[in-house]
Amino acid sequence: MPSPSEISERIAYESERRARLSVPAAAGGVLFLLSAIIVHAVISGLPAVGLLQALEPTLHGTANPALSARAAEVTFLSHHALGSIAGSVLAAIAAVMLTVVLLFLLSATRFRRAETPRAAGPLVIAGGGGLVVFGVASQVNRAIRAHDFTTGHDFSEHAVEHALTTGTANLLIGYLGLLAPLLLALGLIMVLLSATRVGLITRWLRGLGIAMAIVILPLFAGIFYLQLVSAAWLVSMAFLFSGRLTGGDPPAWAAGEARPWPSQAETRAANQADQGEVLAGAGVDVGPAPARPDSGGSARKRRRKRGARSGEGLRPE
Repeated sequence: MPSPSEISERIAYESERRARLSVPAAAGGVLFLLSAIIVHAVISGLPAVGLLQALEPTLHGTANPALSARAAEVTFLSHHALGSIAGSVLAAIAAVMLTVVLLFLLSATRFRRAETPRAAGPLVIAGGGGLVVFGVASQVNRAIRAHDFTTGHDFSEHAVEHALTTGTANLLIGYLGLLAPLLLALGLIMVLLSATRVGLITRWLRGLGIAMAIVILPLFAGIFYLQLVSAAWLVSMAFLFSGRLTGGDPPAWAAGEARPWPSQAETRAANQADQGEVLAGAGVDVGPAPARPDSGGSARKRRRKRGARSGEGLRPE
């Protein structure tokens, strides 16, 4: 258990650190957004190869045509390689900011709760670092292979596959590039749940962060949506770090200790207690509500009693 002096020093350190991190967090969100715009602009112009175009050589009896229907796609990627690389570099810088924010949030959480999972830090570092390295490496490798394709003499389907998917570099970057988002998503969820448990972030910030973790996963990966959600979360964290978050600063930051958010049942009980105090202060009786009348059994009992009394008057002597 930290001493009061240690808590005071920690609060001062975190206040200074939060003020410094608010600008990089906001910048990371903006860079994620710019990267999404650039990548989307590049991908939107990518030539589409329909099913009939792909099957046309086979329908004409040519098993391996000299010019693949997807050759235009590789040529387009070669001519627009600069835009793809620029978008990946911006996303990589933003991913560094994301990793730094998560590690600071994890450090503040661990100070307030020693039981915070130790694996969260290595997962965030490995996943964030992998996202940075392999995100840029995949675009550079694809640009090099696309350039070799366009300057070569083989434009067959085999050459297209070699440029886009096959080969040692493509396979290595592809598999490791799938592992990095998975590690980051696991570490991100651990940090978010632990930080919410001690009261450092709000529940809606946790929900937005979990949405970011879901779109990071390779199964749901979509570059545009991933970067939009990541941008929204980082900008929201920038407001939190600068003390401008809607609803005020979570109390756990100023207290230097865990201040868990109340459950829904506790919130309802507190609201009812507050309402009772207001009514009592206004002179309104807040005693128990009157019991609801029993329209069935009580009415039948009354009828039986009236019948019994009327029968007594007619009884012979």
